[in-house]
Amino acid sequence: MQVAASMLILSTPLKNLNKSLLLHHNLHNKYHPFLPSFSVILTKPCIYLTPMATISSNSITASDSNPNNNHKGGAFTTIKERVTFQKEIKKSKFIAIAGTISNERSAQAFLTEVRDPKATHNCWAYKVGDQFRSNDDGEPSGTAGKPILSAIESSGIDRVMVVVIRYFGGIKLGTGGLVRAYGGVAADCLRNAPTCLVKSKVPMGLEIPYDLLGVLYHQLQSFRAEDIKQDYDTGKDGVTMVTFKVDFDQMESLEEAIKVSCSRDIVFFKR
Repeated sequence: MQVAASMLILSTPLKNLNKSLLLHHNLHNKYHPFLPSFSVILTKPCIYLTPMATISSNSITASDSNPNNNHKGGAFTTIKERVTFQKEIKKSKFIAIAGTISNERSAQAFLTEVRDPKATHNCWAYKVGDQFRSNDDGEPSGTAGKPILSAIESSGIDRVMVVVIRYFGGIKLGTGGLVRAYGGVAADCLRNAPTCLVKSKVPMGLEIPYDLLGVLYHQLQSFRAEDIKQDYDTGKDGVTMVTFKVDFDQMESLEEAIKVSCSRDIVFFKR
């Protein structure tokens, strides 16, 4: 059995189709985080089980990316705590508030918490991986939300939302002035924010004979794997399923170390 990023391949003769599908059904029910729903395509040499299309109700950007698949480098920089920055520009008071978010729901909650209904404008932008959104809240189109988003992108900070609250002071700033004001206040806010590097954890799993469990657990401890779980009900004699999480940047090294230590080619399940 071999699992790729977007396809599960069972290199199984067609005469063993029923047994293979039963095994897949059991694995899918027990280890759902690793195995999405599959449709079956029959070919002569083997059986290809391809993920069926799913529709997410949590789309938060104009991007089609899945928020769980962001941060291809396996780590991202975000802010440690909520930060506020205030500046007066031509009698208008601008207050920028930055906070960490993880999805659209947390972004909406953050906006609801910090916005001031009495203010002239509550403009905002956020970014979660490749997904982003911005809003001008009544300011001329492109003069508030986009400059805030540009400040976020330039900062290199991810999973963050910045809300800039404006109290109009009687002097119009013009299009260019608004862009500089909103973008500048957002940039200053993020520049003053304490940041931290967050490493993504990758859920993984593998089937392994009982006699190699000691070798496997030694490697898992060496690579500081977390959330290690074991299940003996795999439908195979003398074989158990072990699942765990490991830092993204350690994933390939751990795979290689396990294969070398076990002296065999082991198939890993990954999300």
